[in-house]
Amino acid sequence: MAKQTDPKQPGSTLRSRHWFGKPDKDGFAHRSWLKNQGWPADLFDGRPVIGICNSWSELTPCNAHLRDVADAVKRGVWEMGAFPLEFPTMSLGEPVMRPTTMLFRNLMSMDVEESIRANPLDGVVLLSGCDKTTPAQLMGAASVDIPTIMLGGGPMLNGKFKGRDIGSGTDLWRFSEDVRAGKMSQADFEEAEACMSRSAGHCMTMGTASTMASMTEALGMMLPGSSAVPAVDAQRKRLAQFTGRRIVEMVREDLRMSKVLTRQAFENAIRVNACIGGSTNAVVHLLALARRMGVHLELSDFDRLGQELPLLVNLQPSGKYLMEDFYYAGGLPALMKEMGELLHLGHVTVSGKTVKENIAAAACYNREVIHTLDKPLKPLAGIAVLRGNLCPDGAVIKPSAATPKLLKHKGRAVVFESIEDYNARIDDPKLDIDENCVMVLKGAGPRGYPGFPEVGNLGLPKKVLAKGITDMVRISDARMSGTAYGAVVLHISPEAAVGGVLALVKNGDLVELDVERRRLHLDVSDAELAKRKAAWKAADPSYSRGYARLYIEHVNQAHQGADLDFLVGKSGDEVKRESH
Repeated sequence: MAKQTDPKQPGSTLRSRHWFGKPDKDGFAHRSWLKNQGWPADLFDGRPVIGICNSWSELTPCNAHLRDVADAVKRGVWEMGAFPLEFPTMSLGEPVMRPTTMLFRNLMSMDVEESIRANPLDGVVLLSGCDKTTPAQLMGAASVDIPTIMLGGGPMLNGKFKGRDIGSGTDLWRFSEDVRAGKMSQADFEEAEACMSRSAGHCMTMGTASTMASMTEALGMMLPGSSAVPAVDAQRKRLAQFTGRRIVEMVREDLRMSKVLTRQAFENAIRVNACIGGSTNAVVHLLALARRMGVHLELSDFDRLGQELPLLVNLQPSGKYLMEDFYYAGGLPALMKEMGELLHLGHVTVSGKTVKENIAAAACYNREVIHTLDKPLKPLAGIAVLRGNLCPDGAVIKPSAATPKLLKHKGRAVVFESIEDYNARIDDPKLDIDENCVMVLKGAGPRGYPGFPEVGNLGLPKKVLAKGITDMVRISDARMSGTAYGAVVLHISPEAAVGGVLALVKNGDLVELDVERRRLHLDVSDAELAKRKAAWKAADPSYSRGYARLYIEHVNQAHQGADLDFLVGKSGDEVKRESH
Protein backbone atom coordinates (compact mmCIF):
# COMPACT_ATOMS: atom_id res chain seq x y z
CA MET A 1 0.00 0.00 0.00
CA ALA A 2 1.19 3.50 -0.75
CA LYS A 3 2.18 5.10 2.55
CA GLN A 4 2.59 8.73 3.39
CA THR A 5 5.20 10.30 5.61
CA ASP A 6 4.23 11.27 9.14
CA PRO A 7 5.13 15.00 9.32
CA LYS A 8 5.83 14.68 13.03
CA GLN A 9 8.35 11.87 12.53
CA PRO A 10 10.66 12.49 9.56
CA GLY A 11 11.44 9.35 7.62
CA SER A 12 8.63 7.33 9.20
CA THR A 13 5.51 6.13 7.38
CA LEU A 14 1.96 5.85 8.53
CA ARG A 15 -0.48 3.42 7.02
CA SER A 16 -3.46 5.46 8.28
CA ARG A 17 -2.58 8.37 5.99
CA HIS A 18 -3.95 6.35 3.09
CA TRP A 19 -7.34 6.91 4.73
CA PHE A 20 -7.10 10.19 6.62
CA GLY A 21 -4.50 12.05 4.57
CA LYS A 22 -6.49 12.17 1.32
CA PRO A 23 -8.01 15.51 0.25
CA ASP A 24 -10.72 13.94 -1.93
CA LYS A 25 -14.23 12.60 -1.26
CA ASP A 26 -12.84 9.37 0.20
CA GLY A 27 -10.74 11.24 2.74
CA PHE A 28 -13.77 13.43 3.49
CA ALA A 29 -15.85 10.31 4.21
CA HIS A 30 -13.21 8.64 6.35
CA ARG A 31 -12.70 11.71 8.52
CA SER A 32 -16.22 13.09 8.61
CA TRP A 33 -18.03 10.01 9.84
CA LEU A 34 -15.47 9.44 12.59
CA LYS A 35 -15.98 13.04 13.67
CA ASN A 36 -19.56 12.18 14.67
CA GLN A 37 -17.99 10.84 17.88
CA GLY A 38 -16.72 14.29 18.68
CA TRP A 39 -13.12 13.81 17.55
CA PRO A 40 -11.45 17.16 16.66
CA ALA A 41 -9.83 17.70 13.28
CA ASP A 42 -6.26 17.73 14.59
CA LEU A 43 -6.48 14.02 15.46
CA PHE A 44 -6.41 13.35 11.70
CA ASP A 45 -3.35 15.53 11.07
CA GLY A 46 -0.81 12.74 10.75
CA ARG A 47 -0.48 11.27 14.21
CA PRO A 48 -0.32 7.44 14.52
CA VAL A 49 -3.66 5.66 14.81
CA ILE A 50 -3.54 2.79 17.31
CA GLY A 51 -6.15 0.06 17.25
CA ILE A 52 -7.08 -1.61 20.53
CA CYS A 53 -8.33 -5.05 19.58
CA ASN A 54 -10.55 -6.02 22.49
CA SER A 55 -11.82 -9.54 23.12
CA TRP A 56 -14.03 -8.30 25.96
CA SER A 57 -17.28 -10.19 26.44
CA GLU A 58 -19.57 -10.97 29.34
CA LEU A 59 -19.86 -14.45 27.82
CA THR A 60 -16.10 -14.84 28.27
CA PRO A 61 -15.67 -14.60 32.04
CA CYS A 62 -11.88 -14.48 31.80
CA ASN A 63 -12.08 -11.35 29.61
CA ALA A 64 -15.03 -9.54 31.18
CA HIS A 65 -12.77 -6.89 32.78
CA LEU A 66 -10.96 -5.90 29.59
CA ARG A 67 -13.01 -2.73 29.09
CA ASP A 68 -11.17 -1.18 32.04
CA VAL A 69 -7.85 -2.49 30.76
CA ALA A 70 -8.55 -0.89 27.37
CA ASP A 71 -9.11 2.49 29.03
CA ALA A 72 -5.68 2.24 30.67
CA VAL A 73 -4.10 1.39 27.31
CA LYS A 74 -5.73 4.48 25.80
CA ARG A 75 -4.15 6.67 28.49
CA GLY A 76 -0.73 5.52 27.36
CA VAL A 77 -1.53 6.09 23.68
CA TRP A 78 -2.82 9.62 24.33
CA GLU A 79 0.30 10.41 26.36
CA MET A 80 2.44 9.65 23.32
CA GLY A 81 0.45 11.95 21.05
CA ALA A 82 -1.28 9.18 19.12
CA PHE A 83 -4.96 8.46 18.43
CA PRO A 84 -6.42 5.29 20.05
CA LEU A 85 -9.48 3.60 18.56
CA GLU A 86 -10.93 0.54 20.27
CA PHE A 87 -12.69 -2.17 18.28
CA PRO A 88 -14.29 -5.50 19.24
CA THR A 89 -13.66 -8.94 17.84
CA MET A 90 -15.21 -12.31 18.44
CA SER A 91 -14.45 -13.60 21.95
CA LEU A 92 -13.93 -17.20 23.00
CA GLY A 93 -15.00 -18.26 26.48
CA GLU A 94 -13.67 -21.69 27.39
CA PRO A 95 -16.03 -22.13 30.40
CA VAL A 96 -19.29 -21.75 28.47
CA MET A 97 -18.91 -22.26 24.70
CA ARG A 98 -19.96 -25.49 22.98
CA PRO A 99 -18.89 -27.77 21.44
CA THR A 100 -15.40 -26.32 22.06
CA THR A 101 -13.75 -22.93 21.72
CA MET A 102 -11.04 -24.55 19.59
CA LEU A 103 -13.63 -24.88 16.81
CA PHE A 104 -13.71 -21.08 16.71
CA ARG A 105 -10.04 -20.17 17.25
CA ASN A 106 -9.47 -19.94 13.51
CA LEU A 107 -12.70 -17.99 12.99
CA MET A 108 -11.64 -15.44 15.60
CA SER A 109 -8.24 -15.20 13.94
CA MET A 110 -9.99 -14.36 10.66
CA ASP A 111 -12.04 -11.69 12.43
CA VAL A 112 -8.90 -10.16 13.95
CA GLU A 113 -6.94 -10.31 10.69
CA GLU A 114 -9.60 -8.71 8.53
CA SER A 115 -10.53 -6.10 11.16
CA ILE A 116 -6.91 -4.94 11.34
CA ARG A 117 -6.28 -4.98 7.59
CA ALA A 118 -9.52 -3.26 6.60
CA ASN A 119 -9.10 -0.29 8.95
CA PRO A 120 -6.75 2.73 9.11
CA LEU A 121 -4.45 1.36 11.81
CA ASP A 122 -0.72 1.96 12.18
CA GLY A 123 -0.28 -0.29 15.19
CA VAL A 124 -2.39 -2.62 17.31
CA VAL A 125 -2.67 -3.58 20.96
CA LEU A 126 -4.21 -7.04 21.37
CA LEU A 127 -6.19 -7.56 24.58
CA SER A 128 -6.59 -11.25 25.34
CA GLY A 129 -7.25 -13.52 28.29
CA CYS A 130 -9.06 -16.83 27.96
CA ASP A 131 -7.29 -19.79 26.37
CA LYS A 132 -7.99 -19.41 22.66
CA THR A 133 -8.28 -15.62 22.52
CA THR A 134 -4.50 -15.32 22.85
CA PRO A 135 -3.43 -17.54 19.93
CA ALA A 136 -6.38 -16.39 17.82
CA GLN A 137 -5.39 -12.74 18.14
CA LEU A 138 -1.70 -13.45 17.55
CA MET A 139 -2.45 -15.58 14.48
CA GLY A 140 -4.75 -12.99 12.95
CA ALA A 141 -2.38 -10.11 13.60
CA ALA A 142 0.59 -12.11 12.28
CA SER A 143 -1.14 -12.48 8.92
CA VAL A 144 -1.29 -8.67 8.64
CA ASP A 145 2.12 -7.93 10.18
CA ILE A 146 1.94 -4.34 11.35
CA PRO A 147 3.49 -3.19 14.67
CA THR A 148 1.64 -5.20 17.32
CA ILE A 149 1.88 -5.79 21.04
CA MET A 150 -0.24 -7.99 23.29
CA LEU A 151 -1.47 -7.59 26.85
CA GLY A 152 -3.35 -10.37 28.60
CA GLY A 153 -6.05 -9.86 31.19
CA GLY A 154 -4.11 -11.69 33.90
CA PRO A 155 -5.00 -14.62 36.17
CA MET A 156 -7.60 -14.70 38.92
CA LEU A 157 -6.61 -14.54 42.56
CA ASN A 158 -5.98 -17.89 44.24
CA GLY A 159 -9.10 -19.86 45.05
CA LYS A 160 -9.76 -20.42 48.76
CA PHE A 161 -11.69 -23.38 50.14
CA LYS A 162 -11.78 -24.66 53.73
CA GLY A 163 -8.47 -23.08 54.66
CA ARG A 164 -6.44 -24.01 51.60
CA ASP A 165 -5.73 -22.71 48.11
CA ILE A 166 -7.55 -24.33 45.23
CA GLY A 167 -6.80 -23.97 41.54
CA SER A 168 -9.21 -23.49 38.66
CA GLY A 169 -9.62 -26.58 36.56
CA THR A 170 -7.07 -28.75 38.35
CA ASP A 171 -9.06 -28.98 41.58
CA LEU A 172 -12.32 -29.16 39.62
CA TRP A 173 -11.16 -32.40 37.98
CA ARG A 174 -9.99 -33.67 41.37
CA PHE A 175 -13.22 -32.73 43.16
CA SER A 176 -15.33 -34.27 40.42
CA GLU A 177 -13.52 -37.60 40.77
CA ASP A 178 -13.83 -37.39 44.57
CA VAL A 179 -17.60 -36.94 44.32
CA ARG A 180 -17.88 -39.92 42.00
CA ALA A 181 -15.72 -41.97 44.37
CA GLY A 182 -17.79 -40.96 47.38
CA LYS A 183 -14.93 -39.02 48.99
CA MET A 184 -16.58 -35.59 48.70
CA SER A 185 -20.15 -34.56 49.40
CA GLN A 186 -22.30 -32.79 46.83
CA ALA A 187 -22.69 -29.91 49.30
CA ASP A 188 -18.93 -29.42 49.56
CA PHE A 189 -18.65 -29.67 45.78
CA GLU A 190 -21.16 -26.85 45.39
CA GLU A 191 -19.45 -24.76 48.06
CA ALA A 192 -16.10 -25.14 46.26
CA GLU A 193 -17.78 -23.86 43.09
CA ALA A 194 -18.30 -20.48 44.76
CA CYS A 195 -14.77 -20.43 46.23
CA MET A 196 -12.71 -21.23 43.14
CA SER A 197 -13.31 -18.11 41.02
CA ARG A 198 -12.78 -15.18 43.40
CA SER A 199 -11.98 -12.35 41.03
CA ALA A 200 -11.78 -11.21 37.45
CA GLY A 201 -9.20 -12.97 35.32
CA HIS A 202 -8.41 -16.30 33.70
CA CYS A 203 -7.44 -19.63 35.30
CA MET A 204 -4.78 -19.18 37.96
CA THR A 205 -3.27 -22.61 37.47
CA MET A 206 -0.61 -23.13 34.80
CA GLY A 207 -3.42 -24.05 32.45
CA THR A 208 -3.65 -23.02 28.84
CA ALA A 209 -4.55 -19.38 29.53
CA SER A 210 -1.57 -18.86 31.86
CA THR A 211 0.61 -20.93 29.56
CA MET A 212 -0.27 -18.89 26.48
CA ALA A 213 0.25 -15.63 28.38
CA SER A 214 3.66 -16.96 29.37
CA MET A 215 4.33 -18.06 25.80
CA THR A 216 3.47 -14.58 24.54
CA GLU A 217 5.91 -13.03 26.97
CA ALA A 218 8.58 -15.64 26.14
CA LEU A 219 8.07 -14.98 22.41
CA GLY A 220 8.76 -11.32 23.09
CA MET A 221 5.26 -10.11 22.14
CA MET A 222 4.37 -8.78 25.60
CA LEU A 223 6.18 -6.39 27.93
CA PRO A 224 8.40 -8.29 30.40
CA GLY A 225 6.67 -9.29 33.61
CA SER A 226 3.17 -8.97 32.17
CA SER A 227 2.01 -12.56 32.10
CA ALA A 228 1.70 -13.39 35.82
CA VAL A 229 0.29 -10.14 37.25
CA PRO A 230 -3.17 -10.90 38.73
CA ALA A 231 -6.06 -9.37 36.82
CA VAL A 232 -7.17 -7.25 39.78
CA ASP A 233 -3.72 -6.03 40.80
CA ALA A 234 -3.18 -2.30 40.13
CA GLN A 235 0.00 -3.26 38.30
CA ARG A 236 -2.17 -4.71 35.51
CA LYS A 237 -3.50 -1.22 34.67
CA ARG A 238 -0.03 0.31 34.92
CA LEU A 239 1.20 -2.31 32.46
CA ALA A 240 -1.72 -1.44 30.20
CA GLN A 241 -0.68 2.21 30.22
CA PHE A 242 2.95 1.28 29.53
CA THR A 243 1.74 -0.95 26.69
CA GLY A 244 -0.19 1.98 25.19
CA ARG A 245 2.94 4.10 25.31
CA ARG A 246 5.12 1.39 23.85
CA ILE A 247 2.95 0.61 20.80
CA VAL A 248 3.31 4.21 19.62
CA GLU A 249 7.08 3.90 19.86
CA MET A 250 6.91 0.61 17.96
CA VAL A 251 5.00 2.31 15.13
CA ARG A 252 7.67 5.00 14.89
CA GLU A 253 10.38 2.30 14.95
CA ASP A 254 8.44 0.17 12.42
CA LEU A 255 8.91 -2.81 14.77
CA ARG A 256 6.58 -5.34 13.16
CA MET A 257 5.61 -8.84 14.32
CA SER A 258 7.85 -10.43 11.71
CA LYS A 259 10.86 -8.80 13.37
CA VAL A 260 9.93 -10.28 16.74
CA LEU A 261 8.46 -13.69 15.90
CA THR A 262 11.64 -15.29 14.59
CA ARG A 263 12.81 -18.87 14.89
CA GLN A 264 14.73 -17.84 18.02
CA ALA A 265 11.53 -16.52 19.58
CA PHE A 266 9.76 -19.84 19.09
CA GLU A 267 12.72 -21.79 20.46
CA ASN A 268 12.70 -19.61 23.57
CA ALA A 269 8.97 -20.21 24.01
CA ILE A 270 9.30 -23.99 23.66
CA ARG A 271 12.03 -24.08 26.30
CA VAL A 272 10.15 -21.81 28.67
CA ASN A 273 7.07 -24.01 28.26
CA ALA A 274 9.10 -27.00 29.39
CA CYS A 275 10.46 -25.28 32.50
CA ILE A 276 7.08 -23.90 33.60
CA GLY A 277 5.27 -27.21 33.07
CA GLY A 278 3.08 -25.52 30.49
CA SER A 279 0.02 -26.86 28.73
CA THR A 280 0.17 -29.33 25.85
CA ASN A 281 -2.10 -26.88 24.04
CA ALA A 282 0.91 -24.62 23.54
CA VAL A 283 2.10 -27.13 20.95
CA VAL A 284 -0.84 -26.74 18.59
CA HIS A 285 -1.02 -22.95 19.05
CA LEU A 286 2.69 -22.28 18.50
CA LEU A 287 2.71 -24.53 15.43
CA ALA A 288 -0.21 -22.59 13.96
CA LEU A 289 1.33 -19.20 14.78
CA ALA A 290 4.67 -20.17 13.26
CA ARG A 291 3.00 -21.27 10.05
CA ARG A 292 1.20 -17.90 9.84
CA MET A 293 4.53 -16.16 10.31
CA GLY A 294 6.41 -18.33 7.80
CA VAL A 295 8.74 -19.71 10.48
CA HIS A 296 9.67 -23.36 10.03
CA LEU A 297 8.57 -25.21 13.16
CA GLU A 298 7.77 -28.89 13.52
CA LEU A 299 6.22 -31.08 16.19
CA SER A 300 9.58 -32.76 16.75
CA ASP A 301 11.07 -29.41 17.80
CA PHE A 302 9.08 -29.52 21.03
CA ASP A 303 10.76 -32.79 21.97
CA ARG A 304 14.21 -31.89 20.69
CA LEU A 305 14.32 -28.50 22.40
CA GLY A 306 12.50 -29.36 25.61
CA GLN A 307 13.10 -33.01 26.48
CA GLU A 308 16.26 -32.51 28.56
CA LEU A 309 15.00 -29.50 30.49
CA PRO A 310 13.92 -29.62 34.14
CA LEU A 311 10.66 -28.46 35.68
CA LEU A 312 11.48 -25.27 37.57
CA VAL A 313 8.06 -23.82 38.41
CA ASN A 314 6.04 -25.43 41.19
CA LEU A 315 2.52 -24.66 39.92
CA GLN A 316 -0.59 -26.76 39.48
CA PRO A 317 -1.21 -29.10 37.71
CA SER A 318 2.40 -30.31 37.84
CA GLY A 319 3.09 -28.84 41.28
CA LYS A 320 1.54 -27.07 44.27
CA TYR A 321 1.24 -23.30 43.84
CA LEU A 322 -0.77 -20.91 41.66
CA MET A 323 -0.14 -17.91 39.39
CA GLU A 324 -0.56 -15.34 42.15
CA ASP A 325 2.31 -17.05 43.98
CA PHE A 326 4.35 -17.12 40.78
CA TYR A 327 3.90 -13.36 40.43
CA TYR A 328 5.03 -12.71 43.99
CA ALA A 329 8.02 -15.01 43.44
CA GLY A 330 9.26 -12.94 40.49
CA GLY A 331 7.18 -14.17 37.56
CA LEU A 332 8.46 -15.13 34.14
CA PRO A 333 11.47 -12.74 34.15
CA ALA A 334 12.81 -14.53 37.25
CA LEU A 335 12.23 -17.91 35.63
CA MET A 336 13.91 -16.85 32.38
CA LYS A 337 16.87 -15.40 34.31
CA GLU A 338 17.27 -18.77 36.02
CA MET A 339 17.26 -20.46 32.60
CA GLY A 340 20.00 -18.09 31.41
CA GLU A 341 22.02 -19.45 28.51
CA LEU A 342 19.32 -22.00 27.70
CA LEU A 343 17.62 -19.08 25.94
CA HIS A 344 18.49 -16.89 22.97
CA LEU A 345 19.36 -13.89 25.11
CA GLY A 346 20.02 -11.63 22.14
CA HIS A 347 16.51 -11.92 20.77
CA VAL A 348 14.86 -8.49 20.47
CA THR A 349 11.34 -8.16 21.90
CA VAL A 350 8.49 -5.66 21.69
CA SER A 351 10.11 -3.74 24.53
CA GLY A 352 12.79 -2.75 22.03
CA LYS A 353 15.33 -4.53 24.22
CA THR A 354 16.86 -7.97 24.14
CA VAL A 355 15.80 -10.82 26.38
CA LYS A 356 19.03 -10.36 28.32
CA GLU A 357 18.22 -6.71 28.96
CA ASN A 358 14.61 -7.50 29.89
CA ILE A 359 15.60 -9.97 32.61
CA ALA A 360 18.77 -8.31 33.88
CA ALA A 361 17.15 -6.88 37.02
CA ALA A 362 14.86 -9.87 37.68
CA ALA A 363 15.06 -11.66 41.03
CA CYS A 364 13.43 -14.70 42.62
CA TYR A 365 11.75 -14.12 45.98
CA ASN A 366 10.49 -17.65 46.68
CA ARG A 367 12.50 -20.76 45.84
CA GLU A 368 9.56 -22.96 46.75
CA VAL A 369 7.82 -21.59 43.65
CA ILE A 370 10.72 -21.00 41.23
CA HIS A 371 13.44 -23.61 41.60
CA THR A 372 17.05 -23.47 40.44
CA LEU A 373 18.58 -25.45 37.61
CA ASP A 374 20.71 -27.43 40.05
CA LYS A 375 17.73 -28.15 42.34
CA PRO A 376 14.71 -28.47 40.03
CA LEU A 377 11.24 -29.54 41.07
CA LYS A 378 11.56 -32.46 38.64
CA PRO A 379 14.65 -33.36 36.60
CA LEU A 380 12.80 -33.74 33.30
CA ALA A 381 9.83 -31.78 32.05
CA GLY A 382 8.77 -30.61 28.62
CA ILE A 383 6.35 -32.29 26.28
CA ALA A 384 7.22 -35.70 24.89
CA VAL A 385 6.41 -36.34 21.24
CA LEU A 386 5.48 -39.96 20.59
CA ARG A 387 5.66 -41.92 17.36
CA GLY A 388 4.52 -45.36 16.34
CA ASN A 389 1.96 -47.14 14.20
CA LEU A 390 -0.82 -45.52 16.25
CA CYS A 391 0.48 -42.02 15.56
CA PRO A 392 2.76 -41.87 12.50
CA ASP A 393 2.44 -38.07 12.46
CA GLY A 394 2.89 -37.81 16.20
CA ALA A 395 1.13 -37.56 19.56
CA VAL A 396 2.02 -35.72 22.75
CA ILE A 397 2.10 -36.36 26.49
CA LYS A 398 3.08 -34.16 29.43
CA PRO A 399 5.27 -36.40 31.61
CA SER A 400 5.47 -33.93 34.50
CA ALA A 401 1.71 -34.22 35.06
CA ALA A 402 1.56 -38.04 34.79
CA THR A 403 2.05 -40.85 37.30
CA PRO A 404 5.69 -41.90 36.69
CA LYS A 405 5.05 -45.65 36.72
CA LEU A 406 2.52 -45.29 33.89
CA LEU A 407 5.03 -43.69 31.52
CA LYS A 408 5.95 -47.23 30.50
CA HIS A 409 2.85 -49.36 30.27
CA LYS A 410 1.23 -52.08 28.19
CA GLY A 411 -2.45 -52.78 28.53
CA ARG A 412 -5.65 -53.98 26.98
CA ALA A 413 -7.61 -51.37 25.04
CA VAL A 414 -11.08 -50.38 26.19
CA VAL A 415 -12.48 -48.42 23.27
CA PHE A 416 -15.01 -45.59 23.26
CA GLU A 417 -16.12 -44.69 19.75
CA SER A 418 -17.21 -41.18 20.78
CA ILE A 419 -17.50 -39.00 23.85
CA GLU A 420 -21.18 -39.91 24.00
CA ASP A 421 -20.25 -43.59 24.05
CA TYR A 422 -17.84 -42.88 26.89
CA ASN A 423 -20.43 -40.95 28.91
CA ALA A 424 -23.00 -43.70 28.46
CA ARG A 425 -20.76 -46.59 29.55
CA ILE A 426 -17.98 -45.37 31.81
CA ASP A 427 -19.80 -46.10 35.08
CA ASP A 428 -21.63 -49.20 33.89
CA PRO A 429 -20.74 -51.95 36.39
CA LYS A 430 -20.64 -54.39 33.48
CA LEU A 431 -17.87 -52.44 31.69
CA ASP A 432 -14.89 -54.80 31.40
CA ILE A 433 -12.14 -52.50 32.63
CA ASP A 434 -9.55 -52.25 35.38
CA GLU A 435 -6.63 -49.94 36.19
CA ASN A 436 -4.27 -51.90 33.91
CA CYS A 437 -6.34 -51.19 30.80
CA VAL A 438 -5.75 -48.39 28.32
CA MET A 439 -8.76 -46.14 27.76
CA VAL A 440 -9.09 -45.23 24.06
CA LEU A 441 -11.30 -42.38 22.82
CA LYS A 442 -11.98 -41.83 19.12
CA GLY A 443 -13.69 -39.05 17.17
CA ALA A 444 -12.34 -36.08 19.14
CA GLY A 445 -9.82 -34.67 16.67
CA PRO A 446 -10.04 -31.47 14.62
CA ARG A 447 -12.49 -32.87 12.05
CA GLY A 448 -14.09 -35.63 14.06
CA TYR A 449 -15.72 -33.69 16.87
CA PRO A 450 -15.40 -31.18 15.14
CA GLY A 451 -13.07 -28.68 16.75
CA PHE A 452 -10.50 -30.72 18.72
CA PRO A 453 -12.06 -30.49 22.23
CA GLU A 454 -10.50 -30.77 25.68
CA VAL A 455 -11.94 -34.18 26.52
CA GLY A 456 -8.77 -36.26 26.45
CA ASN A 457 -8.40 -36.42 30.23
CA LEU A 458 -11.19 -38.96 30.54
CA GLY A 459 -12.53 -39.48 34.04
CA LEU A 460 -11.78 -42.93 35.41
CA PRO A 461 -14.51 -45.55 35.92
CA LYS A 462 -16.17 -45.59 39.35
CA LYS A 463 -15.05 -49.19 39.88
CA VAL A 464 -11.43 -48.08 39.49
CA LEU A 465 -11.82 -44.93 41.58
CA ALA A 466 -13.30 -47.04 44.36
CA LYS A 467 -9.96 -48.84 44.63
CA GLY A 468 -8.17 -45.57 45.31
CA ILE A 469 -6.67 -45.46 41.81
CA THR A 470 -6.33 -41.90 40.47
CA ASP A 471 -4.57 -42.38 37.12
CA MET A 472 -4.72 -44.64 34.10
CA VAL A 473 -3.26 -44.49 30.61
CA ARG A 474 -5.69 -42.70 28.30
CA ILE A 475 -5.14 -42.07 24.60
CA SER A 476 -7.13 -40.06 22.07
CA ASP A 477 -7.05 -37.64 19.16
CA ALA A 478 -8.42 -34.97 21.54
CA ARG A 479 -6.75 -32.21 23.52
CA MET A 480 -7.02 -31.68 27.27
CA SER A 481 -7.22 -28.59 29.42
CA GLY A 482 -3.86 -27.28 30.53
CA THR A 483 -5.25 -27.47 34.05
CA ALA A 484 -5.67 -31.25 33.76
CA TYR A 485 -3.24 -34.00 34.70
CA GLY A 486 -2.60 -37.71 34.28
CA ALA A 487 -0.98 -40.24 31.94
CA VAL A 488 -2.91 -38.83 29.02
CA VAL A 489 -1.72 -39.19 25.41
CA LEU A 490 -3.18 -36.49 23.18
CA HIS A 491 -3.28 -35.06 19.64
CA ILE A 492 -2.91 -38.47 17.94
CA SER A 493 -2.30 -37.69 14.27
CA PRO A 494 -3.78 -38.52 11.88
CA GLU A 495 -7.05 -38.53 13.78
CA ALA A 496 -9.67 -41.25 13.69
CA ALA A 497 -12.12 -39.25 11.55
CA VAL A 498 -9.74 -39.21 8.58
CA GLY A 499 -8.91 -42.91 8.85
CA GLY A 500 -5.89 -42.80 11.12
CA VAL A 501 -4.90 -46.06 12.83
CA LEU A 502 -6.71 -44.85 15.96
CA ALA A 503 -9.96 -45.48 14.06
CA LEU A 504 -9.02 -49.15 13.72
CA VAL A 505 -8.38 -49.95 17.40
CA LYS A 506 -10.69 -52.62 18.85
CA ASN A 507 -11.49 -53.72 22.38
CA GLY A 508 -8.86 -56.14 23.61
CA ASP A 509 -6.03 -54.89 21.39
CA LEU A 510 -2.79 -54.39 23.28
CA VAL A 511 -1.47 -50.83 23.42
CA GLU A 512 2.10 -50.10 24.43
CA LEU A 513 3.24 -46.73 25.79
CA ASP A 514 6.95 -46.11 26.37
CA VAL A 515 7.61 -42.41 26.92
CA GLU A 516 11.34 -42.84 27.40
CA ARG A 517 11.57 -44.44 23.95
CA ARG A 518 8.96 -41.96 22.61
CA ARG A 519 6.84 -44.88 21.41
CA LEU A 520 3.09 -45.48 21.13
CA HIS A 521 2.37 -48.82 19.50
CA LEU A 522 -0.71 -50.89 18.71
CA ASP A 523 0.19 -54.57 18.92
CA VAL A 524 -1.70 -55.55 15.79
CA SER A 525 -0.08 -56.82 12.58
CA ASP A 526 0.13 -54.66 9.47
CA ALA A 527 -1.94 -57.22 7.60
CA GLU A 528 -4.73 -57.07 10.16
CA LEU A 529 -4.65 -53.27 10.17
CA ALA A 530 -4.90 -53.25 6.37
CA LYS A 531 -7.91 -55.55 6.59
CA ARG A 532 -9.58 -53.28 9.15
CA LYS A 533 -8.81 -50.19 7.09
CA ALA A 534 -10.44 -51.72 4.00
CA ALA A 535 -13.63 -52.24 6.00
CA TRP A 536 -13.57 -48.79 7.63
CA LYS A 537 -15.97 -46.09 6.47
CA ALA A 538 -15.80 -42.43 7.36
CA ALA A 539 -18.79 -41.08 9.26
CA ASP A 540 -20.92 -38.41 7.65
CA PRO A 541 -19.91 -34.86 8.68
CA SER A 542 -21.77 -33.68 11.76
CA TYR A 543 -22.46 -30.25 10.22
CA SER A 544 -23.81 -29.54 6.74
CA ARG A 545 -23.63 -25.73 6.61
CA GLY A 546 -22.02 -22.61 7.98
CA TYR A 547 -18.64 -22.09 9.51
CA ALA A 548 -18.51 -25.59 11.03
CA ARG A 549 -18.79 -27.13 7.55
CA LEU A 550 -16.04 -24.83 6.27
CA TYR A 551 -13.91 -25.84 9.25
CA ILE A 552 -14.41 -29.57 8.67
CA GLU A 553 -13.51 -29.25 5.01
CA HIS A 554 -10.35 -27.19 5.53
CA VAL A 555 -8.85 -27.84 8.96
CA ASN A 556 -5.32 -29.22 9.10
CA GLN A 557 -4.30 -32.04 11.40
CA ALA A 558 -2.98 -31.57 14.93
CA HIS A 559 0.71 -31.84 14.01
CA GLN A 560 0.19 -28.92 11.59
CA GLY A 561 -1.42 -26.66 14.20
CA ALA A 562 -5.08 -27.34 13.29
CA ASP A 563 -5.29 -24.08 11.34
CA LEU A 564 -7.46 -23.83 8.23
CA ASP A 565 -5.40 -24.68 5.16
CA PHE A 566 -6.22 -21.42 3.37
CA LEU A 567 -5.18 -19.31 6.38
CA VAL A 568 -1.59 -20.55 6.57
CA GLY A 569 0.80 -17.70 5.75
CA LYS A 570 -0.05 -14.01 5.55
CA SER A 571 -1.49 -11.46 3.14
CA GLY A 572 0.13 -8.38 4.66
CA ASP A 573 -1.45 -5.02 5.39
CA GLU A 574 -2.19 -3.81 1.87
CA VAL A 575 -5.73 -2.90 0.75
CA LYS A 576 -5.66 -1.82 -2.89
CA ARG A 577 -9.19 -0.55 -3.44
CA GLU A 578 -11.23 2.24 -1.95
CA SER A 579 -14.74 1.70 -0.61
CA HIS A 580 -16.57 4.53 -2.40
